[in-house]
Amino acid sequence: MNNYFAVTTPGLEVYTARELLELGFAPTIEPGGVVFQSDELGMYRANLHLRSANHVLARVGYFFFATSFAELRARAGKLPWERFLTPGGPVVFRVTCHHSKLIHTGAVAERIASAIADRLGKPPLVRKASEDDLNGSAQLLVVRVVDDQVQVSADTSGMPLHKRGYRQAVAKAPLRENLAAGILMASGWDRKSPLVDPFCGSGTIPIEAALMAKGIPPGINRRFAFMDWPGFKAQEWQNMLEEVPAVQAIMPIIQASDRDAGAIKMAQENAGRAGVAGMIEFTCQTVSAIQPPPQTGWVVTNPPYGFRVSEGKDLRNLYAQLGNVLRDRCQGWSLAVLSNDLILLGQIGFKLDTTLTLSNGGINVRLARGTVSK
Repeated sequence: MNNYFAVTTPGLEVYTARELLELGFAPTIEPGGVVFQSDELGMYRANLHLRSANHVLARVGYFFFATSFAELRARAGKLPWERFLTPGGPVVFRVTCHHSKLIHTGAVAERIASAIADRLGKPPLVRKASEDDLNGSAQLLVVRVVDDQVQVSADTSGMPLHKRGYRQAVAKAPLRENLAAGILMASGWDRKSPLVDPFCGSGTIPIEAALMAKGIPPGINRRFAFMDWPGFKAQEWQNMLEEVPAVQAIMPIIQASDRDAGAIKMAQENAGRAGVAGMIEFTCQTVSAIQPPPQTGWVVTNPPYGFRVSEGKDLRNLYAQLGNVLRDRCQGWSLAVLSNDLILLGQIGFKLDTTLTLSNGGINVRLARGTVSK
């Protein structure tokens, strides 16, 4: 069994832990993510199925102490690098140092690279942390030095897990796929009842909802860093893909709308690439025109809140209008609204739980949750 760490968006740790529990692991929440133990095939499965995580990191051995660069190189040279790297292969380092005698991140990376050469007989091709390299063209190695303890991890995912592969067209201020999935989980949506998103933008929330309801693993159409590891079990991976359960027969009603015709076009194209176009009713309309189905369901949405979209505009009327429409047409429905502004959320006009804080593109936001009432 090996130790793994599922990196999450702050605030979503509990939902990533629930996903891991459903996959058969025993997760432990820690700052920044969730720890779990698994064999290599379990790690494949986590990457394939996790919807709310950003990356899955593999611990390269256990942490060790180092107070000099010579000690760092000697002890790092004993780590099982042959599990993760081919001799001379490309690597990217991400190093952080806190409260330790070793504080020069570049020098730490140099000694780790030398340790890899000592172990594998050939130095790695060290690349700078460009966007392309962090998206899977080189093996990312994460090194943390805290209180003289060194922890080295290898990224198993490659490209961040939110990059499912379907979202090639994006509207303004797009919501990352893993955050959209986490919002749906936090809303309590049961994957069977109707779901409405009246501010769908390029469609991330309804598409993630359709993927969840249809049981399509988020990683089914992409590559992962572990596929380039020396011991990658290609046949077992193929078997895992073929064992994905069949689609359920009855699918929920999912309605998605936006007043921006260009955004709706993007959303339809993204849904087509995701294989769920036929499951979502896309409409170009304002929030006041929505017509939800008669049975009770969920409204889960990410309306404009003043950063990047509608900057300088007074959005209080929009939120008040949302509240009026919901009271008129969605009595008893569950509601989850992502926003950074408590004043705007107050304009909706009924009690909402705003304790869940998240990060959306570096902006601190809240997921306001409640039930539509008079």
